[in-house]
Amino acid sequence: MRFGKVFWEFLWLGCISFGGPAAHVGYFHRRFVVRLGWLDEATYARLLALTQFLPGPASSQLGFAIGRHRGGLAGGVAAFLGFTLPSFLIMVMVALYATRLPDTWLNGLVTGLKWLAVVVVADAVLTLGGKFCRDRFTRGLALATAVALWLFPGVGVQLLALVAAALIGLRRLKPSSTPVQADASGGRVAWLPFGLFVAVWILLWLIDGGTLGGLARDFYSAGALVFGGGHVVLPLLEGFVGGAISQDQFLTGYATAQAVPGPMFSLAAYLGAQLAPATPWLGAGVATLAIFLPGFLLVLALSDAWRALAARPAMAGAVAGINAAVVGLLLAALYQPVFLSAVAGPRDLALVVLGFLALRSGRVPLLALVVAMAALGLVID
Repeated sequence: MRFGKVFWEFLWLGCISFGGPAAHVGYFHRRFVVRLGWLDEATYARLLALTQFLPGPASSQLGFAIGRHRGGLAGGVAAFLGFTLPSFLIMVMVALYATRLPDTWLNGLVTGLKWLAVVVVADAVLTLGGKFCRDRFTRGLALATAVALWLFPGVGVQLLALVAAALIGLRRLKPSSTPVQADASGGRVAWLPFGLFVAVWILLWLIDGGTLGGLARDFYSAGALVFGGGHVVLPLLEGFVGGAISQDQFLTGYATAQAVPGPMFSLAAYLGAQLAPATPWLGAGVATLAIFLPGFLLVLALSDAWRALAARPAMAGAVAGINAAVVGLLLAALYQPVFLSAVAGPRDLALVVLGFLALRSGRVPLLALVVAMAALGLVID
């Protein structure tokens, strides 16, 4: 029964979670911590910190970890299937019928959903900031992280900021000041999934599997190498497959991946369909599974070890520092690319502020806000 419950909850989020990885953190927190109570703040903080450090699709890894926490491995698989299915179907349909899509309504719809993304990410910054930045020091750490990324944007700076925050927190933050409580449970690295992570990667490079084998190799490598989530995987995939399709085809998929709900890694479905024209659905499935698999194997391999590490009093400060830095990462993303891509003038700002107030009031269902913003984009833009 838990498989079905987890699947339907994540399918729902897969249909409405616009705005990219930063927004997904807010959606997940609001749904699974605040509303459903599937996990507490401490567990959510631990899983969020872990997925920020690992390569792969950070928000989908977080969803996989939440599903696993709720329903074991089957729950993790259910979370992945539910959250990814809507965007997978959209991206394959775009690959097959992109030339028939009208541009007029599509542009307006995307504009409205960009406004929604600003609202959701701002809500996430405020909510998680209140949980993870409870004193002047952690608030300063979050702000310093955001400033660093505003001045020097890039995945390398993001990773350095997380490591620096962990070291600072380890030295300066005491366990009593952290929102993460010690958890006596935990374990070691799960070597089976870690061994599979390495073995599959090696085998894909050693075995010539034709078109589908090449798709699996390239997309698995992309999923294993990318840090920073969805916005970063787009140019990385262009490096892997850009020579095999036209620039116009790639840019169509690139733009669509940023407009659809759910994970941006669903671009793999579009590219898989384009690169395997004889069997587009099979190509899309192979590419999608390949790009998500390494990140999920790493979550399985390291989540128990991370729980044990985070439970140690000496490490509680490091976890608190990471969580504060994550708030800074969200704050940086709120400005670039979310705010800058959505707000071009006073009208856009006014709609974003109204949407934010509506969401924070707790009286407007998220689905109603999604519909309202999309409709306003169609009418106004």
